[in-house]
Amino acid sequence: MKIVEQIKQPIAYEMELFEQKFQLSMSSQVALLNRITHYIVNRKGKQMRPMFVFLVAKMVSNGEISERTYRGASVIELIHTASLVHDDIVDDSNRRRGFFSINALWKNKIAVLVGDYLLSKGMLVCIDNNDFDLLKIISVAVREIVEGELLQIEKARKLDITEDVYYDIIRQKTATLIAACCSLGAASVKPNSPDVETMRKFGELIGMAFQIKDDLFDYTEDKIGKPTGIDIKEQKMTLPLIYVLNNTSKEKKKWLINSVKNHNKDKKRVKEVIAFVKNNSGLEYAESKMVVFKDKALALLEKYPESEFKSSLVLMVNYVIDRKI
Repeated sequence: MKIVEQIKQPIAYEMELFEQKFQLSMSSQVALLNRITHYIVNRKGKQMRPMFVFLVAKMVSNGEISERTYRGASVIELIHTASLVHDDIVDDSNRRRGFFSINALWKNKIAVLVGDYLLSKGMLVCIDNNDFDLLKIISVAVREIVEGELLQIEKARKLDITEDVYYDIIRQKTATLIAACCSLGAASVKPNSPDVETMRKFGELIGMAFQIKDDLFDYTEDKIGKPTGIDIKEQKMTLPLIYVLNNTSKEKKKWLINSVKNHNKDKKRVKEVIAFVKNNSGLEYAESKMVVFKDKALALLEKYPESEFKSSLVLMVNYVIDRKI
């Protein structure tokens, strides 16, 4: 059995029901919009975020969930999908999960509007049911995602990112949405309980580990057998590079910054940067930090009684670290 299927097993029924409810939450009076949302739904990814919502909700409530849990999962998936649609426009990307992106098929104007539509639908799922606590959780996440993106753009211009600033960026850009999934799960069954904050922290820690793992993919052998160097080409300062920059000679630091700033399209130079980062313990350092975040996340689960839902969450945390794509 594939590991994702194994994680999903205790909530297989809920995930199936969620899919139906999610499709309904996307429906519109506009035929074009329905055609596009249908295209999105049929090309969904692993659905890790709704899985976090259901697993956390079931773990903190001994298996009991409510309609609020389904709404929490729907709102997170609507907001996440909106952010992906907008990301593809910002990155001028024509592919998403191996398929054409919305902007590639329907152009930017329609893609922006579809992203906006999904955002508003997400908000309305909460408002229509007076789930204002859930609305607050997701609204904070949206604000932080935007701030994180803009902070990264601002810092990329100067390439002066410290490790602390890097953590701030990934906390907002990536970790905040996984934190929202986990706190939504807890809030859907135990509103205003300490579990809501504990699970938010749990999700944030996993999100941090998840992003560091993503950064490592840029330096490790991928499916085509060689490092991609995409982050370097896009002048993104990731943890392996930041560590090496801060722990090398002035001359090498100058060479690295010049390479990323002015020679990021030169394949030979990018390869040299990748090799330099690898040979100077950049990957080992990033991996050690990733494991620290993972261990802190797992420690937060210890206070909960053993259950199939908790076991799946432990599996999920380890999967984030061990995944190959």
